Amino acid sequence: MNRVAITGMGVVSALGNDVETFRRALLEGRDGLQPPEGLEDVPKGISVVGQVRGFDAEARLGKDRLPLLDPFAQFGLAAADEAIAMAGLDLRADPEAGQRTACIIGTGGAGISTLQDGFTRLFKEGKSRVNPFTVPRAMGNAACSHVTMAHGITGPSFAVTSACASANHAIGLGFHMVRGGMVDRAVVGGTDALVNFGNLKAWEALRVVARDTCRPFSKDRTGMVVGEGAGVFVMERWDDAVARGVPILAEMIGFGMSADAGDITFPSVEGASRAVRACLDDAGLAPTDVDHINAHGTATAANDATEAQVIRAVFGDHTDRIAVTSTKSAHGHGLGAAGGLELVACIVALQAGVVPATLHVSEVDPDCPLDVVTNAPRRTAVTVALSNSFAFGGLNAVLAVRKAG
Repeated sequence: MNRVAITGMGVVSALGNDVETFRRALLEGRDGLQPPEGLEDVPKGISVVGQVRGFDAEARLGKDRLPLLDPFAQFGLAAADEAIAMAGLDLRADPEAGQRTACIIGTGGAGISTLQDGFTRLFKEGKSRVNPFTVPRAMGNAACSHVTMAHGITGPSFAVTSACASANHAIGLGFHMVRGGMVDRAVVGGTDALVNFGNLKAWEALRVVARDTCRPFSKDRTGMVVGEGAGVFVMERWDDAVARGVPILAEMIGFGMSADAGDITFPSVEGASRAVRACLDDAGLAPTDVDHINAHGTATAANDATEAQVIRAVFGDHTDRIAVTSTKSAHGHGLGAAGGLELVACIVALQAGVVPATLHVSEVDPDCPLDVVTNAPRRTAVTVALSNSFAFGGLNAVLAVRKAG
């Protein structure tokens, strides 16, 4: 088995459109949730969103590419470009290296903006035709495919869709490929661009959206806030990273997954607990080794209380010594991108020795008896961190990372 180094990461988010801006925002406790902008109409029940702002697609990706790129693919490709540049790779210059590279990009909603535009033309405006690029823009593998084409990646490449666990599943699968020797490196992560009228109406109809803002684990929480963005990583064999002399951001050490096989929307303590335990087993960790958890923490009544039970069930008395946070309170629920954004936040915590805050908490709910890092970042040593993703449909995926060294 190979040790696996993370040598690159890239971000597009409501907190900033590159890693450094995102990092500073987390360490300063900034809030990226704002009223939506640029929409022709906003559902009445939507007050704030985790919207990507100031993203110059033409400057980042080039004018010629844009007709083929739905926003979800734009975000994913831009984040991948940043991650690959940070890792110091030029796979096009080495076709053999391209063949030994995997690309797995998760998404929850794929090209929903493109589909909404097409449906608007057909059913609202009475047009008889849609954009001829509708299918290649909207398909779920579009982001992955564009990353492979841009960077000469010719190894195993595909998309993953498991709702809010999509990014963690993609990252974990790439990690296992590198660790097991199927490939030498992998470009992995998640992307979604879901701040549009149709998608916001769908979430509003589900009655799980916050009335004001995202307050994970808070007694007065009222629901989730829809977000968007992308988080993408380069993982490679540890020995290769050392030989290349590139900085190692963190070590990927574990991945666990499970299915509740229960309710389509209501989470299961048993199912999620199995994923956390599987991740610890995969990493060779004892529960007492974990310092920090970036929780799924959606700020819905059911999720937060259930996740608190999961953490208590797995970690027992050590739970009180684990700094728990939900950065969704700052960047929104990135859905298929959530795990990507939150793994970046875990790596920031490992590197800086600072756990980002769970914002907007008035009082931690007694039904969520955790050491929640509330309202301001906390300086504390972090050696091992977990990132939880527990998706609708009962699909769970948990990642473990360790401080490089």
